[in-house]
Amino acid sequence: MNFRPRPKEAPEINLIPFIDVLLVILIFLMLSTTYSKFTELQLTLPVADAEQQRDHPREVIVAVAADGRYAVNKTAVDGKGVDAIALALQAAATAGRESVVIISADANAPHQAVISVMEAARRVGLSQITFATQSSASAGR
Repeated sequence: MNFRPRPKEAPEINLIPFIDVLLVILIFLMLSTTYSKFTELQLTLPVADAEQQRDHPREVIVAVAADGRYAVNKTAVDGKGVDAIALALQAAATAGRESVVIISADANAPHQAVISVMEAARRVGLSQITFATQSSASAGR
């Protein structure tokens, strides 16, 4: 039996795998970083008046009141049926099928009233429909 103490080896930390991992992370970060050079430019953007660009003859504004009454281009519609709304839309659509229907409904208007306007527009052949809203800042006024 050999009871002589062996010489102890000093523990050694191998840094090569650690450096390899750090280099891979560095390369990944360099490749995935987007450099924004737009902040260096001082731009003055053009200003446009949106009210002047709107094509008013193509617009058909349908207002829906809280009690379910309708008005097409500020003219009251007689009756609350889809057929009455369709006749009013057909008369107001001066641009034909290219007209844009803007539905301006009261927040408390029944859902069915808005759907009736959409159905009337479909019957007349008006497929471009949009909804008018207001910003939350102007709603408090």
